Amino acid sequence: MRVLDTPFGPVALRLREGRISALIWGRDGDEGAPVQDGLRQLAEYFAGQRHVFDLPLDWGEGLNGAVRRAMAAIPFGETRTYGEISRLVGAPAQAVGQACGANPIPIIIPCHRVLGAKTLGGFSAPGGVETKVALLRHEGAAGLLI
Repeated sequence: MRVLDTPFGPVALRLREGRISALIWGRDGDEGAPVQDGLRQLAEYFAGQRHVFDLPLDWGEGLNGAVRRAMAAIPFGETRTYGEISRLVGAPAQAVGQACGANPIPIIIPCHRVLGAKTLGGFSAPGGVETKVALLRHEGAAGLLI
């Protein structure tokens, strides 16, 4: 399997040096064991059978890597604000928001779990904020703002 059909359309995964480096909204992905395992784990996530991903990931470096690790630490069904993440990584909330928007592996690195203090914030995947809300509803996120 190179593609997984999800409630949000087909997704594929890309690799860099044997690690998952991107989730692609479409059908143009790579092949290999990490991809197969990643698509299987995504299918389990959408089936409600998986809450934590266990995959070799390309986390990135610097602030982006720190923000991605902080996002990955947010438990299934919970959310954090950009401000909370900014305090964890020691960077301004705006920079955290930019790092969230630059996350190349959404869902697996759950940028959808990061909200503004008084808003949902953004989401760069197809469907935008509506997809973010649907993912949070799928997880039964407490405190959903709408």
